[in-house]
Amino acid sequence: MGGVQIVSTVIAAAVTVVAIALVVRAVRTMVKVMRQGQPDPTRSGDKGRRTAMMLRETLGHTRMLKWSVVGAAHWLVMLGFVLLSSLVLGAYFEVVSPTAELPLLDGWIVFGLVTEWLGILGIPAILTLIAIRLLNLPTRRRWSRFSGSTAWHGYFVEYVILAVLVLGFIIRGLRVSIDHFDYPLWATPLSHAAGAVLPANEDAITLVALTKILVSMAWAIVIGLNVTMGVAWHRFLAFPNIFFKRNADGGNALGPLKPMMSGGVPIDLEEADPEKDIFGVGKIEDFSWKGLLDFSTCTECGRCQSQCPAWNTGKPLSPKLLVLSLRDHSFAKLSGGTETDRPLIGGAEEMGVIDPDVLWSCTTCGACVDQCPVDIEHVDHIVDMRRYQVMIESSFPSEAGAMLRNLESRGNPWGAPPNTREDWTKGLDFPVPRVGEAGSAAEFEYLFWVGCAGAFEDKARKTTRAVATLLNEAGVSFAILGNNETCTGDPARRIGNEFVYQMQAQQNIEVLKEAGVRKVVATCPHCFNTIKNEYRDLGLEVDVVHHTELLSDLVKTGKLTPVKPVDGGVTYHDPCYLGRHNRIFTPPRELLGQAATVTEMPRREERSFCCGAGGARLYMEETIGKRINVERTEEALATGAKTIAVGCPFCSTMLTDGTRAKGVEDVEVIDVASVLLRSVKPS
Repeated sequence: MGGVQIVSTVIAAAVTVVAIALVVRAVRTMVKVMRQGQPDPTRSGDKGRRTAMMLRETLGHTRMLKWSVVGAAHWLVMLGFVLLSSLVLGAYFEVVSPTAELPLLDGWIVFGLVTEWLGILGIPAILTLIAIRLLNLPTRRRWSRFSGSTAWHGYFVEYVILAVLVLGFIIRGLRVSIDHFDYPLWATPLSHAAGAVLPANEDAITLVALTKILVSMAWAIVIGLNVTMGVAWHRFLAFPNIFFKRNADGGNALGPLKPMMSGGVPIDLEEADPEKDIFGVGKIEDFSWKGLLDFSTCTECGRCQSQCPAWNTGKPLSPKLLVLSLRDHSFAKLSGGTETDRPLIGGAEEMGVIDPDVLWSCTTCGACVDQCPVDIEHVDHIVDMRRYQVMIESSFPSEAGAMLRNLESRGNPWGAPPNTREDWTKGLDFPVPRVGEAGSAAEFEYLFWVGCAGAFEDKARKTTRAVATLLNEAGVSFAILGNNETCTGDPARRIGNEFVYQMQAQQNIEVLKEAGVRKVVATCPHCFNTIKNEYRDLGLEVDVVHHTELLSDLVKTGKLTPVKPVDGGVTYHDPCYLGRHNRIFTPPRELLGQAATVTEMPRREERSFCCGAGGARLYMEETIGKRINVERTEEALATGAKTIAVGCPFCSTMLTDGTRAKGVEDVEVIDVASVLLRSVKPS
C-alpha cells in the first residue's frame, strides 16, 4: 500500500466514523420524537399486504409517475441511489488498493450492465430534476410548488447525486485506462469512452474514490446534523410511511376520517372523561406516532401545495407549509424541550404554530393527500386540530355556529322545519313511497337518501325530483325516509364537532337498521361518503351508490334511453367527495356522453379543482384571497360549454354563485341527472 493509499484510507475512515455517528444520533432523535406520539393500533395489521403495497408503490413509483417526466426522472434517480450505493461501497476498497474489487459483484456482467445504464440514464434524469427546480423557482412563478421549501436542501441533495454519478464514471474510466476493468464495451460503453481519454494512473483512482467517499459522507454528515431535512430523509422514511398508511391495499391515503381516539382507542363520547381523554389535537404530542412520522417524511416537493384550492386562490393554507411547521415544532419541543409553551393553534400575537386562518381555510378536498408521493395524511391532521378547537376551546368561525345549532335543533344545517323534508314530492305525477307507510325498506330495491340540500335547497330539489322521475321511468322500486331522515352529520364532522356528528349518525343508523335497509342511492357525495364509508365505524353496513352510478347502469341496460342531445355542449365538474375521495369518475361522464357533447376542463378527475364548499366551508364566509368557486367557474366558462354539469348539490350552489359573480347569464349549472332527464324526456 502506497503513501497515497494510506492517507486516503485514514481520511475515508475518519470521515465515515463521524458521518455514521451523526446519522445514528439523528435516527435516535427521530425515534424519540415519534415515540411521544399517541398509539394507533390500526396501522399494525396486514403486514404481508402492506409489504406488497409498499414495494409496489415505491419500486413501481405508481404515485410519482402520474407526473410523467418528473416521475420518470425521479424513478431513475431512486433506482440509481439504491443500486449505485454499492459503487460507493466499492470506493472504500479502491482507496486501499486501486485494483481492488467489490466482492461477489465485480466482474459479473449483469452488475456491470445494470449499474452502467443506471448511471447513464441517471445523469440526464438528475439534470432534468435540477432544471425543473430552477424553472419553477418562486421568483419565477407566483404559485410555485417550491415556494416555502428550503431551497438549499434540494440543490444540495441533487448536486451530490450528480457528483456521485459523474465520479463513478471517472473511476470506471480510470480502471479501463490501467486495463483493470472486467466488463465488455457493449455492456459499459460510457466507461470505456471515459477510459479512452483518461490517464493510466493508479493513484488517480484512489484520489477520485476518496473524493467520492467524501462527497457521500458530506451528504450523510449534513443530514445527520439536520433531522428536519426532509428532502434527504424521505429516501429512508418514505418506505415505513407508505407501509403504515391507512390503506393496506394501496391507492392514495384518503378514506373515512379517523375516529376520535384517546390512547389508541376510539372515544365513546357518552362516557368520555375530559380530564383523561384526548379530544382531537391540542398539542403536538396529541398526534399519533404515524402523524409525527408523516411530518418527518415530507419531501418539500410541493405537489400538495400546487393542487390545493386554498393556496391557489391566495389563502394562507399550504398543506406543505402546514406539515413543515408541525415537523419543525415537533423536533423543537419533543427532542430538546424548547417551544414547550408555544400554542399549537394561534395567531401572530400568541406565536401559534398554525394560524387559525390556515386551519379554517381547508376544504378537506383531499387534493393534497391524493398527490402526495409519500402518502402524508394532511386532511386527518387538519380535522384532528379542528376537533380540539371546536370541542375544547369553542374556537371556530362564528358564522359556522348557526350551522351547528341548526343541526342540533332542526336536524339540518339551514334550520328548515324538519316536517318539510317531503315537500319536494309535491306536484310529481307519481307517488313516492315512504318507508313505514308502505312497508319496510327491504320490500324496495333502493332507499333514496334525499339529503338536506336535496330536501330543502331550491336548486337541489330539482335534482331530487329529476332522479326520482328517472328511477320511476326506469321501473326501479325505491322509497324514502321522508321526515324520519336527518342530516348525516358530515358538516359537523368536517368542522370538528364529533359530538354533533355522532348524535346525527346514531339517529340515522337506528332508523336505517330498524327499516332493514340494504341498498341506498344518494345524490349528495357528502351523504354518500358518510353513509358508505364512515357509518361503518358506528356499526352500519349497507351498499351505497351515487345516483350517477345507478343512472349509468340504467342507461347501459336500456331501461333509460336518451333520445335528444342537449344543445350548447357540456363540461363536467368532478365533486371532490365523489371523485378523489371515492374514485367515481367514469359513470357521470358516460351519462353525459349519451346526452351531450362533453368538453373537459384542464383540471379534472383526481386533479379536479374544488368548488370551495367542502370541509363545512359552505357555511363559512370566504374573505381572504380570490373566491375558490370563482376560480373554478372561470375554468368551466373557458371551455365554451353552455351547461356546467355537476354531481353534487354543494358544487351546484357554488358554481351557480360563480356564474352570477362573473355576470354570466347564458350558462346553466345543473346536475347530471337533470341533463339526462332533458335527453330522456325532452320537453
